[in-house]
This record gives sequence, structure tokens and C-alpha cells, in this order.
Amino acid sequence: MGIRSDLDANYDYEIVDEFLDHYSMMVESMEVMIIDLTKPNMYKRSINELFRVFHNIKSASGYLQIMPMNKLAAFVEDTLEELRNDKDSVNQETIDWLLQISDMFATWQDDLKLDNELTKIKFSLLKTPDMDK
Repeated sequence: MGIRSDLDANYDYEIVDEFLDHYSMMVESMEVMIIDLTKPNMYKRSINELFRVFHNIKSASGYLQIMPMNKLAAFVEDTLEELRNDKDSVNQETIDWLLQISDMFATWQDDLKLDNELTKIKFSLLKTPDMDK
């Protein structure tokens, strides 16, 4: 039994379906927002939108008890909060890390679609990048 079957067995179909729809939209928008962080005129908007995306994923995955997703989203949300408050741009290491994070969430999207077990989090994602320039 994969992640989708587990969700369907434990939660109302409409809740699961709504989560999957919203999750798909958020994952598909991540990469563009991350790339937009490199554009000075887009930085504030993109960092705030990314923060909102990871906050929403954290909340929804917490409710559905998808703990690996919840924990990684919370970790990224905390990092983005630091960037929102203390920085007006990001370095390439941070962009690369965020793109790898995006890839992890995209992998989980595939796991959900294919009803696989959730892919394990890559250890390298759990180390925040050096956010100084």
C-alpha cells in the first residue's frame, strides 16, 4: 500500500483530492519562484510566495500526517523566514539548495500519483546552505 492508498483509507476523498490538487499547483510553481529570487525586482514577491507555499504544505501535510513532507516543509519555511527578514537577495548556493528541495517535493508528487511509498529525504537537503554572499 502506497501513500495515496493510505491517505484514501484514513481521510475523506474530497480532502485528499483537494490536497493533491493544491499540492500539484504549489510544486509546479516552486521552480519559477526560486529562479525569480535571482531577479532583484522579483525577490521580495518570490520569497514571500515561496514562504506561503511551504507554510501551506507544512499545514496540509501535518493535518494528513505525512510526516517527512511536514518536517521538510517546516525546515524550509524556517529558512525562508530567515531570508525574508534578513536578506534582500540570495546566493547561488541557496538557489541550488532550493531547487533540490523543489525536486524532492516533485518526487513526492510522483509518489502520490503512482501510489508509491514516499521517497526518503536526501540527507544533503537537511543542511542549510551558507546564505551569506
